[in-house]
Amino acid sequence: MAKKIEGIDYETALANLRASSLELRGDLPEKNELLIQFHPDYQANARVKLPIGPNTGDYCHPDLAKLLISHPLIDDYDLSGAEHLNTDVLVIGGGGAGAAAALSATEAGARVIMANKLRIGDSNTVMAEGGIQAAVGAEDSLQQHFDDTIKGGHNAGKKELVAQMVTDAPSAIRWLIGLGMTFDLAKGADSNGMLSRKRAGGTTVPRILSYRDFTGLEMMRVLREAVELDENITQLNRHPAIELLSDEHGRCVGAILYDLEKRSLVLVHAKAVVLATGGSGRLHLQGFATSNHYGATADGLVMAYRIGAKLRDIDSFQYHPTGVAHPPHLAGALISEAVRSAGTKLVNGLGERFVDELQPRDVVAAAILRECREGRGVVRDGQVGVFLDTPRLIENDPDVLNRLVTLGHVAHKCGIDPAVEPVMIHPTLHYQNGGVEINGDGATCVEGLYCAGEVTGGIHGRNRLMGNALLDIISFGRRAGKAAANCGLPLKKVRGGVGHVHDLQREMTRAGLTSDIKAPVLYPDYGKFDLREHAGLQEQQS
Repeated sequence: MAKKIEGIDYETALANLRASSLELRGDLPEKNELLIQFHPDYQANARVKLPIGPNTGDYCHPDLAKLLISHPLIDDYDLSGAEHLNTDVLVIGGGGAGAAAALSATEAGARVIMANKLRIGDSNTVMAEGGIQAAVGAEDSLQQHFDDTIKGGHNAGKKELVAQMVTDAPSAIRWLIGLGMTFDLAKGADSNGMLSRKRAGGTTVPRILSYRDFTGLEMMRVLREAVELDENITQLNRHPAIELLSDEHGRCVGAILYDLEKRSLVLVHAKAVVLATGGSGRLHLQGFATSNHYGATADGLVMAYRIGAKLRDIDSFQYHPTGVAHPPHLAGALISEAVRSAGTKLVNGLGERFVDELQPRDVVAAAILRECREGRGVVRDGQVGVFLDTPRLIENDPDVLNRLVTLGHVAHKCGIDPAVEPVMIHPTLHYQNGGVEINGDGATCVEGLYCAGEVTGGIHGRNRLMGNALLDIISFGRRAGKAAANCGLPLKKVRGGVGHVHDLQREMTRAGLTSDIKAPVLYPDYGKFDLREHAGLQEQQS
């Protein structure tokens, strides 16, 4: 029998909201206590220690650990007859980080193959709504941006990486504008064409630069155009990577791709590889809905771990406070933090505000989960959440939907008029805080392997601030692409195989570990995609 969801029924909660003065309730626990009690990362079943590999003894989410300690999708004998391609730099991933890396690599004189699991732009970048951080205001500074980022990440971020990112920010904005990206301009007679800046949760000053509430989509538009116009970038769309290639010295020298249209394997040999495969939201950790795109399945982490790359903070994930809770078929769809930045309040089923809406995301998400768990949430059609009070926002600022276009679109999909009815929201699995450990140029501990974007760890610590993801992908995407272009062996000496995969398999055997999982996972379980079946690969008889 399904567990009964405790809370306030929707109609009663709606009446409570409309009668509320929106006074902030003052009983929020101290931040660390709140997180320990209610944030998913801190729950008893949220982490295990990895038994083998580069991160032996480190904590990892259990579902991710099963993929890291698993069997490969293919065997050596599957590679016979595969197509072979050569390039200077192989970029795996077609989102913002991959595009920035590819463009930077060609600027440095390299020939690039960009392998995309889906198509260029099918990524979390286009779903980033709120904006990008850059300390360009007179009252702001690089030091303040650095301090806010370190504090927001619970002092767990690598300071040298954070320093590089915030220092890169102003030039990253100029680079994007040079590519043709549009940003909102400040209003007022004395604005003089200055960029509009907003405050985000966890920041001390307004620092968010945006284009309405679809900044990532606008960013990806100009990146995609630049990639498609670059004659030195060859795109392989619908070519997911399924394994990296290593040489006899352990260097990363390419990858095995799968051509979805031809249903065949492709070996790309490269002097260096940039891994920009994004996050892991479509694993639906702890059963959470996600804001992530269809291809976010932690495949990059699996491939990197097998070749020997060190990971970090892989027990830490961000749950964005405002994902759609109702209707169920839209669960997890993102409502941008820009909506709260504009002044929208969070209200429980009793009509109470219960948290400062511009606290860091992990705090706000934990506060919402507390209301739901303790029976003060809003219940509708078996879904539980709280209200995002859009009617009062629109009443006080009738022009707001012209700036927050996506809010209107999402509300329409939910079947509501946001000027009349609030959006029901619940935290959604949004971002992978940890990932592959890198240095300032995106280099990993594996020679020839570079990483950029959400697949990396160490930049955001254990909680990311709004706007730093879009900055991260440009800052480290460009750095990784340039470094990859300037490293590596002469291409004629580049040849590799999958010996590192066998090394990890032997380590599993010695440790007495068994698994019935084959990884990386290319698409979510509900996609029902089996690579070996799709490719017609036969199992070898033992």
